[in-house]
Amino acid sequence: MTRRQSARVRTSALCEETTVNIGFIGMGTMGAPMAGRLIEAGHDLTIHNRTRAREEALAERGAARASSPKEAAAGTDLVITMVSDTPDVEAVILGPDGAIHGMKEGAVLVDMSTISPTATREIARALEAKGVDMLDAPVSGGSEGASNGTLSIMVGGKAGVLESLRPVLGVLGNTITHVGPIGSGQVTKAINQVIIAGTYAAVAEGVALGLAAGLDIDAAHQAVSGGAAGSWVLTNRAANMIADHYPLGFRTRLHRKDLGIALETARELGVALPVAAFVEQIETGLMKRGHGEEDVSNIARFFREQAGL
Repeated sequence: MTRRQSARVRTSALCEETTVNIGFIGMGTMGAPMAGRLIEAGHDLTIHNRTRAREEALAERGAARASSPKEAAAGTDLVITMVSDTPDVEAVILGPDGAIHGMKEGAVLVDMSTISPTATREIARALEAKGVDMLDAPVSGGSEGASNGTLSIMVGGKAGVLESLRPVLGVLGNTITHVGPIGSGQVTKAINQVIIAGTYAAVAEGVALGLAAGLDIDAAHQAVSGGAAGSWVLTNRAANMIADHYPLGFRTRLHRKDLGIALETARELGVALPVAAFVEQIETGLMKRGHGEEDVSNIARFFREQAGL
């Protein structure tokens, strides 16, 4: 049996298993609740995080702890990575102690981070040489979606590999869409972040207008939410903007990073993204003023200040 045939047999078998041995790397705002859901679903998890203290809560719930990505991947059927940026993904997969050095032939790696499509394709080629398939599967839905298992998952890679993993990914999201070959998931996530950027800016502008006009802003919020202006951002984040308080859901610095990826991709394709570029500038300013760790709804700070609020 060839390496490619062996990989196909192994990934096909995954869909028949009710319990999967999973290495999960990245216990951040999104990764920790996602890993927790997989534990609750009965999967065997070995976890690793660069800041080791973040592993402790999940270890108390039954996860095994690994000292490196390589150790987390050893002997597993599936490795999931959920870390912050392209260099981090490259390090935890391809670095000296990266997952690639522990993964067995026929296993699958699913990167659920938001990173460069170009880097994704390069990582996939390196894994393929080891007999490991890769899916790029970035997500949308924020920390609430990660906790509730309602994420939207945008998947690039082989359709057959995705089908074998739907039972596992279904624990994490309620919308799982195959969007094309490897790297397509990351391009789709770039589209998502571009649209989100414009929506955040538009909601923030609307809130600033209502506050400046002296409206009963809660009533105005309710009124427009039921019409054509309704959106996830309006429903879930307008209250932050009204209160001028931005508890963490998705960090501004990470959204700024995502927009950088989108703008780089757009430049490669010769596509103009003026709204995304404007929001990127606003977020860069917020980060320089020390607001990068707040929720991205803090874009309202800019529009409130422009309105003299």
